[in-house]
Amino acid sequence: MPDRRSMLKHSATVAGLLALTGLWPRLSRADSSAAFEAKQIDAVLAALGGQAPVESRQILLSGPDFAENGASVPLGLSSALADIRLLLILVERNPTVLAALFRPSPAVEANFSLRVKLVESSAVYAVAITTDGQACFARKTIQVTQGACGA
Repeated sequence: MPDRRSMLKHSATVAGLLALTGLWPRLSRADSSAAFEAKQIDAVLAALGGQAPVESRQILLSGPDFAENGASVPLGLSSALADIRLLLILVERNPTVLAALFRPSPAVEANFSLRVKLVESSAVYAVAITTDGQACFARKTIQVTQGACGA
């Protein structure tokens, strides 16, 4: 049975080999911090290399019409498009527009569930950017209420 010292030594060796081969997992953030700091939808798309977005029925965005608490709003995002490079959730009236960024592999189905924070009632966009830079979107307006009163 291996002891703690040999396990740490083997773990460090594996980590070093992964780092040298480039297989070490990357941090979960965009290549450009400008995308997460952007205040406008167009600025996010420009920072991530997307073209002007076009509405598409191949992008599905699900979520509630009314959210009692904007701190945790459940959303669903899926797409039937081929060659997706990035999937984004954009919230129009949040201080930072980009709420989530996914890099789906061609080997997995582009179908995600998440929770986002909405500062106020806002339009929420699901955007898919393909490998050729085309941007397609779906839109849903979500009303945030406070104690059953409209915000």
